Amino acid sequence: MEEKIALEEKIKLLNNMFERTREEIGKAIIGQREIIDFVLIAMTAGGNVLLEGLPGLGKTQLVKTIGKVLDMSFSRVQFTPDLMPSDITGTDIFVKDEQSFVFQKGPVFANIVLADEINRATPKTQSALLEAMQERTVTVGKNTYKLPDPFFVLATQNPIESEGTYPLPEAQLDRFMFKLNVAFPSAKELTEIVNLTAATQPEPQQVADSSLFAQIREIANQVPVAEAVMDFAMNLIVKTHPQNGWEQAQKYIVTGASPRAAQAIIAASRIRAVLNGRYNVSFDDVKAVAKPVLCHRILLAFEALSDNVTAEDLVDKLLVEKK
Repeated sequence: MEEKIALEEKIKLLNNMFERTREEIGKAIIGQREIIDFVLIAMTAGGNVLLEGLPGLGKTQLVKTIGKVLDMSFSRVQFTPDLMPSDITGTDIFVKDEQSFVFQKGPVFANIVLADEINRATPKTQSALLEAMQERTVTVGKNTYKLPDPFFVLATQNPIESEGTYPLPEAQLDRFMFKLNVAFPSAKELTEIVNLTAATQPEPQQVADSSLFAQIREIANQVPVAEAVMDFAMNLIVKTHPQNGWEQAQKYIVTGASPRAAQAIIAASRIRAVLNGRYNVSFDDVKAVAKPVLCHRILLAFEALSDNVTAEDLVDKLLVEKK
């Protein structure tokens, strides 16, 4: 009984710290409350996030603000067509005085790496992040270097219909725990943004550090998942594969979500439960994180394009059918 009370108090304390973190981020970011929550959930789970939206929607500002509020080292890489993999990972440089090669670390060696407009670089350069995102290491020549702990890639990309963009390879998309679509602000939010820009901007303050994520994750990993909820989540993954009999998948999907999606949906659901003050995962937790986890992992067939069916539409139908 005492252990349960202590756990409830700890969850309450962590929730308060999480809420203060959101409030500080909100000083520099108008609206986008759901986006902020999802980014923080993914970072708590140790996952990477892909933010998609038109230029000027505050994606870069959001990532920079999170780094400041959580007191993490931060680096920004502007992806361009002429960017080389070594510009991200680093390279061996010959030092004349020492008559030897010394590894010069690239910007990937930071707690938070902002890969800005990642889809403006060539696939070769995009792939430079694959090892970092999955293994948390960088290999140059014969040497492998560990990245800082914690380590997150928060990438932004312009919609793929934009000129001069390269679609991310499926293998790299799968390394992103969430893909979040940043919507254009409402007229009211635009007014607030203009007023904030014209006035002296409030400076977000540090309210926590990376240990907050570690504490929440430690509790979340212990949160039980009922068999019915686990079956519900895993069936969502299985149904996205055409060979498993779901009619919509057979018609509109070429490749479904990977096992990483199964890991991500459970990890994110557990963290969402804890952040809502609960020590159990509900069906609503799974439903809330289903779209950010699944949509970018579903490869659509041509029929989906011709019938104007999106991955979001398919996940919506899947959630209704599994209700």
